[in-house]
Amino acid sequence: MKVLVCISNVPDTTTKIAFTDNNTQFNTAGVQYIINPYDEIALARAIELCEGGKGTITVINVGDASTEPTIRKALAIGADDAIRVNAAPRDAYFVAKQIANVAKDGGYDFILTGRESIDFNGSQVAAMVGEFLSIPSISIIKKLDINENTASIEREIEGGKEVIETPLPFIASCAEGVAEPKIPNMRGIMSARTKPLIVVEPTEITKVAEVKSYETPAPRGQVKMIDAADMEKLVDALHSEAKVI
Repeated sequence: MKVLVCISNVPDTTTKIAFTDNNTQFNTAGVQYIINPYDEIALARAIELCEGGKGTITVINVGDASTEPTIRKALAIGADDAIRVNAAPRDAYFVAKQIANVAKDGGYDFILTGRESIDFNGSQVAAMVGEFLSIPSISIIKKLDINENTASIEREIEGGKEVIETPLPFIASCAEGVAEPKIPNMRGIMSARTKPLIVVEPTEITKVAEVKSYETPAPRGQVKMIDAADMEKLVDALHSEAKVI
């Protein structure tokens, strides 16, 4: 069994967000990067499914050389080898196309991603990869089991859960509950230094979207306290100040 896990290089969750170049570029100064947490969940489930020599795991990242420490961490956690597409991940379409171009001849039984990246929160890549490869795509899964050539997948829906069976190959985006993220041990950290990391050049594709600018949320305003018993004052404030009624 061959598994491909897509990982993103994202700012640590404690990062203070700021922008440069007239709010068109993320300010990377002093920013520590990590594996996208949802991608770590996908990687953890892949490792569980491949334990005992049942399969091999390749991680893939679209990014420049600065992402290699993040890739090496994925190798330390338990991936067998890695591929880096040597390009800045300019948008979801571009990233998905690069992953699909690498995966199409890889012979992978299934592909896993996180449900979304915590920087852009787009939830687009998995579905796009599925479309490019003409394979089933299942979004935001909560459970995954493999039985020979069939996958059993669970998703949460309003008021219950949905159970899906799909043949291999397929792609799925993983949410919380699929697996617990794993912490690399010293042996994994040492072995990650020598595991294969292949760098491939990107495929040129037409740009379909462009970010014009970014904005940070407006600062929180002051809180006005109103006595719960003073209903007339509360209604007046909601009407004349907040203008919500």
